[in-house]
Amino acid sequence: MTLRSTHMYASRLASTLAVALSLCFSSTAGANYAEREDVRTFIDELSERHGLDRARLSDEFGRARHEPRVISLIRPSGKPGVRSWQGYRARFLDRARIEGGLDFWAEYEPLLLMAEERFGVPAEIIVAIIGVETVYGRHTGNFETLSALTTLAFDYPPRAELFRRELENLFLLAREQGREVGSYYGSYAGALGYPQFLPSSMRNYAVDFDGNGVIDFESSPVDAIGSVANYLKVHGWQPGAPIATRADLGPNTVPGPLIAAGIEPALSPETIMAAGIQARDLQPVMAPATLVDLETPGIDTEYWLGYRNFYVITRYNRSSFYAMSVFELAQALRERRIAQTAPSAQ
Repeated sequence: MTLRSTHMYASRLASTLAVALSLCFSSTAGANYAEREDVRTFIDELSERHGLDRARLSDEFGRARHEPRVISLIRPSGKPGVRSWQGYRARFLDRARIEGGLDFWAEYEPLLLMAEERFGVPAEIIVAIIGVETVYGRHTGNFETLSALTTLAFDYPPRAELFRRELENLFLLAREQGREVGSYYGSYAGALGYPQFLPSSMRNYAVDFDGNGVIDFESSPVDAIGSVANYLKVHGWQPGAPIATRADLGPNTVPGPLIAAGIEPALSPETIMAAGIQARDLQPVMAPATLVDLETPGIDTEYWLGYRNFYVITRYNRSSFYAMSVFELAQALRERRIAQTAPSAQ
């Protein structure tokens, strides 16, 4: 068999498997979720663990819809992805997020300062995360959360366990907030509101920052500001500590093993120095760091030293590209904000 025919055979096999999986999913997808055995078992578990009413749960699942688009959006494309830092960066360091971030900062400055004082997280980081996530509330998602999570929990086996946990938390969140479970709308993956918290994160880290007795991520960003800051604080944010610095590698530096050490900052300053790495600003490395590689096809890889606060940002989204986008957007916002408020700018 030739190389080309091998590729053609593999492609046909992959297509056949994809069709088979689709047929498998579609055999149950059209059914009323409340009538499915796996859902009835889940209902029993929720009732036993949390005292939720079985009949009401059955009614809610009877109203949940299978959402094919949710499956298509969350499923990997099957094509090998090409990592491009510059392509990723361009999506988030754009005019809408910079200009919009400055407007957002100006409008909510007292609350951002209050959050910074209470949680130790700089205002620009809070603004940048909300900007990256939803462009300051412009794009929060229009998927009914119950249907989206039910679809992923019962018709997407690769991540069913994760989404069943989030579905469970959605029912508990609705009970705690006194809301109908079908009243939540958000992303295709079940993330909610300005900060795109999953239901479990909303229950664990959201705060009533405006003190009105209700946590509202949908119509007001105030609770989102406090909740983002609280999330980062709980995950170990170090007030006043560095986030990341551009790094230069020496001619004999072998970056592979250092990168493979992981995203958590585990490389001691001595290890970094011995590897021939130094900060581009020539400041001494004083704390453990991780070596971050930001690849873009056709140009030299950018290397950065990421400190504990960089790692904390990756707890929000486990991607070094994401964390660096937040960091660079925050820097851009801070610089523009200083320029705007400088005496000469008045």
